[in-house]
Amino acid sequence: MTARDDIVALGQKIGQSIIGQEAMVERLLLGLLSDGHLLVEGLPGLAKTRAIKSLAKNLDAKLSRVQFTPDLLPADITGSEIYYSEGGKGEFKFQPGPVFANLVLADEINRAPAKVQSALLEAMEERQVTVGGETHGLPDLFLVMATQNPIEQEGTYPLPEAQLDRFLLHVQVDYPAREAEAQIMRLVRREESEKEAGAEKKAPPPKLDPKVVIEARQEIGKITIAEPVENYIVALVYATREPAKLNKDLGQWIEVGVSPRGSIGLDKVARSKAWLDGRDYVSPDDVKAVVHDVFRHRLILSYEAHAAGVSANQVVDRVVELVAVS
Repeated sequence: MTARDDIVALGQKIGQSIIGQEAMVERLLLGLLSDGHLLVEGLPGLAKTRAIKSLAKNLDAKLSRVQFTPDLLPADITGSEIYYSEGGKGEFKFQPGPVFANLVLADEINRAPAKVQSALLEAMEERQVTVGGETHGLPDLFLVMATQNPIEQEGTYPLPEAQLDRFLLHVQVDYPAREAEAQIMRLVRREESEKEAGAEKKAPPPKLDPKVVIEARQEIGKITIAEPVENYIVALVYATREPAKLNKDLGQWIEVGVSPRGSIGLDKVARSKAWLDGRDYVSPDDVKAVVHDVFRHRLILSYEAHAAGVSANQVVDRVVELVAVS
């Protein structure tokens, strides 16, 4: 099997336990392939936590879960130096925190204060942690999936824009389709029945070797992206930076446009999307398929946009509608 076959099979295995959320499963794979992190926003009960647990179940990788709370400290994330005494001699040894894993679930990240958020986001950006003047590297395969609830704002600390920019994708999860709801109930009933029956434990299914993900990333790096598609990405980015030149409404709605991380991220994710779909080149449709997830958290909307009830998704819709492929 090729690396792509293995990754597609991984997505199918995850999809068997995450019914009705195909888009989220695909975004999770795209983040993994693009070596970036995800901010997943959705109401409680939409399988956000289950998704990354299912990924860890089928990938030979260590999973850490951190429930963010207002009293959390940076050391609770990164780890700290602990004093050990043995044989009359004492010394400080570094005790790694939960961030030292391949997959990190930062549950309700907006419930922790800025210091804790910064500690995690620094590790995401630098792929290392410095404690007591000593730097400790993080694993080569390292993915953070942070979640937040869009409606419950009491006792939360919104992520600053500069920190949001460090997430490759901002994924919005909605309710599953009507026909999927019954399938979800049947799946949960079956899982509960198997657990209550105390069925003999079967040998766990083989897990995917992380080397396959690294191999896939190397293949994605060779995906062709033609100059017209590159120009299209740049045009989309600049439409958010100079919106008034394109459209009067956009000029009123956008206060701050997409950063260079946005163009880099759009290039990476579009190449991953093309590879996952079995092509060795990027098409404009690949860019359009992922542009909302790459742009929506990087746009700062104006007061006029908020007053008019215009969302980031609607702004990106207008940008995509107005910008043509050159």
